[in-house]
Formats: sequence, C-alpha cells, structure tokens
Amino acid sequence: MAAPRVIFFDVGNTLLFPNRAKMLAPLSSEHRPSLAQWQAVERRTKKEFDAGMMGGSVDHGFWWTFHTYLLEVQGVALSDGLRNELVRNTQTSANWDQILPRTREVLDRLRQNNPIGVISNADGHINQVLFRCGIADCFESITDSGIVGVEKPHPAIFAAALTAMQVSAENSLYVGDVYSVDYVGARNAGMQAVLLDVAGAYRERKLPRVESLEKLEAWLEHSWPKQ
Repeated sequence: MAAPRVIFFDVGNTLLFPNRAKMLAPLSSEHRPSLAQWQAVERRTKKEFDAGMMGGSVDHGFWWTFHTYLLEVQGVALSDGLRNELVRNTQTSANWDQILPRTREVLDRLRQNNPIGVISNADGHINQVLFRCGIADCFESITDSGIVGVEKPHPAIFAAALTAMQVSAENSLYVGDVYSVDYVGARNAGMQAVLLDVAGAYRERKLPRVESLEKLEAWLEHSWPKQ
C-alpha cells in the first residue's frame, strides 16, 4: 500500500472520550460503572453490534444496546425512559469532552507530515467540542454527519470528507474505533483504515489496530517509514 497523504480521524473513543458523569447523570452514584466496567460493556456491545451490521440484521443502535447491557450489569431495573435518556446523553457531542494527555502533541507531530481531518457521526456540533478541547485547529477539515446528513458507514460521508480535503480515497487513511462502522466503512469507500482500539475489543482479531495515539504514531512510522 502507498503511504497515506491524508489521515482522517473519528472523534468518539478515538480523539475524545466520554464524560461519564454527564452521560450517566440519571443513575445514582452507586449504580455508575467504573472505567473498567464501562469498557467491558463497550467490548461486549462492539462484538454484538459488528456481528449484526455485517449480517445485515441490526435491531437497535449501538448506544441502545450499550445501555441495555450497562443497566443489566449495574443491576438497575430496565425502563425505556431511563435507557432513552442515557442514549440521548451519550449522543450529545458536548458530553464527549475527555481528552487524554499528549493528544495535542501527537496530532501536532502527525500533521507535520500529513494533513489531518475528522469524519464523525455527531449532532452537528462536533467542531465546537473539538474547539473547547483545544484541538480543532489541528484539522484542515471536520466532516460531521449532523451537517452532511448521512452517517458512517455510508460511503457518502467519506466522499464528502475526501472532497473537502481534495484527496483520493486510496491516498487516505481512516482511524476509528468500531470495526463495522469505521474500518469497514472506510475500506468500502476505498480508503486505508486502522482501528484505534483503546478498550481492547479487537485484540483477538487480525486487523490493523493500535491502542493509543502514541502507538498509532509508531505504527505509521513502521508501516510507512520516511524515505
């Protein structure tokens, strides 16, 4: 494969992470999961969601399934109202405002060699969230499904991002965290792809994957060494 000219990033669970206190505000403190418990539910949900997406039989959205399992694990009685409130909180881009140390530094290094952009399933406000987190200016384009009107894995959202950056699919790399949405979506759009798998959902699968931005940086240097 040719070295990518442009690198695109997902946002949620890739660049920014959940503000679990805001998302889980409807739950009492004793029913709020630890990070380890949250990630265990994330791994379980990704496996089930991917299987459904690839089999063409997805009954519910990712976060509906996630919070169904989360309430079960935390021993909270399931109600549609509570689950729907949790889903709404999770789908609010403003609640994805946790940024890991050194994120800005890694992005600054990456963009010295490759222009970088964002492709995100969001609510039309992901640019403001990235700005508040201090990294919006790293990106030459930000493609938000809430503005484009179509979500990943549909090829149209990837095409919109490629057009905005004036780059061909084969010269682009996409970095995201959900196999069926990010990896498969990007590959079907003709792009190269790698999973940023912080929760370790895909450790047992033979896929291009890394578990942090720092490891992505090392992976890029190994896969496409500078000439």
